[in-house]
Amino acid sequence: MSEARTIISTNEAPLAIGPYSQAVRVGNLLFTSGQIALDPETQQVVPGGITEQSQRVLLNLKAILEAAGSSLAQVVKATVFLKDFNDFAAMNAVYAEHLASPGTQPPARTTVEVSRLPKDVLIEIDLVALVAPQ
Repeated sequence: MSEARTIISTNEAPLAIGPYSQAVRVGNLLFTSGQIALDPETQQVVPGGITEQSQRVLLNLKAILEAAGSSLAQVVKATVFLKDFNDFAAMNAVYAEHLASPGTQPPARTTVEVSRLPKDVLIEIDLVALVAPQ
C-alpha cells in the first residue's frame, strides 16, 4: 500500500509555471519544487543580483513550507543550483541567515553550477523538510 500524496499550494509563493506542484507531502516528508527568484505578486524575476535573488528564493520556499505546516528549521536537505559558482559566497551568506543561523542544525546540502536556469535567473533551490504527522 502506498502512502497518500498531498499537493501543497500557496499564493504566497509564485504559481507553478508548468505541470508541477509547488510541493508534495508524503508521510512526514515535504518535497518542494525548485524555486526561482519570482515575486509571487507579479510572477516576474526580482531585480538585482545573486543576493536579492537568493533572498526571494528563500522567502518563496519559506511560504511553501509554512503552507504545509513546516518551517525552514525543519529542512533536512537542500539542493542549490547556481548559474555562476563565483556567486557562491554571496548566496551562502543569505542561505546561512535562513537555514544555518547560530544554534541551529543546518540541513545537508548539494550545490552545483548549471549552464542555464528558468527565466535566466541566477539561482534555484529545492528543499526536503519534515512535517508533523497528520
